[in-house]
Amino acid sequence: MELLIMIDAAKRASASRITAVIPYFGYARQDRKDQPRVSITAKLIANLLTTAGADRILTMDLHAPQIQGFFDIPVDHLYSSLILINHFKQMKIENLVVASPDVGGVKLARSYAKQLETDLVIVDKRRPKPNESEILNIIGDVSGKNVLLVDDMIDTAGTIVNAAKAMKENGALTIYAACTHPILSGNAVERIENSPIEKVIATDTVVTNHAPCSKLEVVSVAQLFAEAIKRIYDDSSVSSLFDEPKVSNK
Repeated sequence: MELLIMIDAAKRASASRITAVIPYFGYARQDRKDQPRVSITAKLIANLLTTAGADRILTMDLHAPQIQGFFDIPVDHLYSSLILINHFKQMKIENLVVASPDVGGVKLARSYAKQLETDLVIVDKRRPKPNESEILNIIGDVSGKNVLLVDDMIDTAGTIVNAAKAMKENGALTIYAACTHPILSGNAVERIENSPIEKVIATDTVVTNHAPCSKLEVVSVAQLFAEAIKRIYDDSSVSSLFDEPKVSNK
């Protein structure tokens, strides 16, 4: 609501162009009607931003990339993998395998696996009810290997922790996790602290009021957003940003 009010104020002050910079696009998980009589809130928020007067959206790691199509204005979609992959390359973890905690995250995990030159493992899960998950199968070999679990967000941490437990039961050595948006709602921090996960690397796209977590390490994506904003207002290419070898996270 505050963002909509600021957009409206800028529009009424005769701003020539208004770009809404939204590192974490809220309500993105409700992007379709998966059951009768539910709202498609991702589309609703897109309509509200456009109606308020935004001319362009700059965001990072949407829960589903097709949400860009909900907007009738340009959307610049940034990827935190540019920062996180460089971070894991610097860690120089040997015998590493990248894992997706669910089938929906395979494309993201495949991107990490390609850049880190590792194998890909997929966890097959199902949700018996909202915000709960259970593991069915692990597709791939994690025995005797270090595992990097990759997801776009960690909310209640149920999915990532259950996946980590399944990896450990199947012979994985050290387990790391990476995510863009550390929501960490409910007892997520407690779950992570009591899990086999060695460390969670997350970005600072969202800052939530959660309990301190000794396993959480935050890397900044401020430099990436700053460069994207500069390119937007210089009318230069934003997409070419991802063709460049490195962007600092300092």
